Amino acid sequence: MRIFTTLVFSLAIVFPATLSAALPNVVIILVDDMGYGDAQCYNPDSKIPTPNIDRLAADGMRFTDAHAAGPLCHVSRYGLMTGRFPFRKPIQWQNNAVIDEQRMTIASLLQKSNYQTAMVGKWHLGFFEDEAFAGPLRGGPADRGFDSYFGIRASTDIPPYFYIRGTGAVTPPTETIEASQTEGWSPIQGKFWRAGGIAPDLKLEEVMPRFTTEAVSVIENHAKKETEKPLMLYLAYPAPHTPWLPDDEFVGNTGAGLYGDFVYMVDHQIGKIMASIEKAGMNEDTLVIFSSDNGPVWYPQDTEKFGHDSLGGLRGMKGGAWEGGHRMPFIVKWPGVVEAGTETDHLVSFTDVFATLAELTGTEIQQGQAPDSESFLPVLKGETADPRSPVVLQAGRKHFMIRSGDWKLITGPESGGFSKRDRKATADLPPVQLYNLREDIGETTNLYQKHPEKVKELTAKLNEIRG
Repeated sequence: MRIFTTLVFSLAIVFPATLSAALPNVVIILVDDMGYGDAQCYNPDSKIPTPNIDRLAADGMRFTDAHAAGPLCHVSRYGLMTGRFPFRKPIQWQNNAVIDEQRMTIASLLQKSNYQTAMVGKWHLGFFEDEAFAGPLRGGPADRGFDSYFGIRASTDIPPYFYIRGTGAVTPPTETIEASQTEGWSPIQGKFWRAGGIAPDLKLEEVMPRFTTEAVSVIENHAKKETEKPLMLYLAYPAPHTPWLPDDEFVGNTGAGLYGDFVYMVDHQIGKIMASIEKAGMNEDTLVIFSSDNGPVWYPQDTEKFGHDSLGGLRGMKGGAWEGGHRMPFIVKWPGVVEAGTETDHLVSFTDVFATLAELTGTEIQQGQAPDSESFLPVLKGETADPRSPVVLQAGRKHFMIRSGDWKLITGPESGGFSKRDRKATADLPPVQLYNLREDIGETTNLYQKHPEKVKELTAKLNEIRG
């Protein structure tokens, strides 16, 4: 592990200033479909102002080799919540609660340490539902460790659209909304959403600000209670995922078009959350983690058009096994523990948040729980940490990726994700991909023929982990 002084910010969890009998608050801020190169603290050439994310990085530690548990929304969130690689669980989230009742989450873990747990935002891990959404929605956050929940089922482009509080719809989706697309962007970019049911009290452009208001209320109410219980807040914004709906004050204020303007608005909302933590007098005893669930939908022609590289030099995009699909901005601020303005290249998976919180709180992880989680608490404290065990993720139906040290193996041609590809050309590509990321972070040179012994070694490790 190497740690460098720098300005950074990109993942938010809240914890206390010192390791003592009083446990810190924990705030996790997860944004949606934001690229590794969008925040200026990760990409000085970014065309998007991100002053609040940058301040987080300046006040905390920036991870440069942190990875979502999967390159899509639902699988990424499953790994974060459970400390388990998502390929171990077939994930069908519609009308189904993805997280089994007996499986611990980071919320139920912290409940054991007397935390008050709250979630605001996009769940995307399913509920047991009825067709009218008039009955209780079981199997969601309120049944998986969160004392309170306000949010939505999935993305703001996946109907039906309605708010949920606790285990019930605030107002059922009794009206309908027509589909939308934006000229000048691909069919799944811009102001894209699908047709379907919508609640009369929900407007798509108001969802993100509404979540900020709810999260600020959670923070303020916790401070007013003067309880001895620390707070765990998981804030999952459904942005900058489509539809890109920036408020008027952000429109035209970036160099990356509608997408950039929406990212700028996301940064502004994060600033409101951080300001509320400071105003509540919780800043010094709060640990904040900030990250994105997976990579962006940003094509090479978008980079060429705007001169903005949302991937920050990485290859690929959302959904794929290439780095752009899952290497994420990840920032941790923890006053008094994490040295401000530092950077680390320690390998981290979203699954590792579970073990890190367990070690921090002194909570034992029961056998069978969080099998793919390794604590990075020593990294946060500036201590020498052992290299992480291999990280595995699945992209699409057939592509698996294993990362071990500097080496990365992909079990198929191309990325398996949203990247545009020619099927005929793909058929002529090598059956596997091997990259040395220390020397080639852009994944430009496939070394599978030059290092067959490494391919064999990583394939054996992958098969062992997959069982």
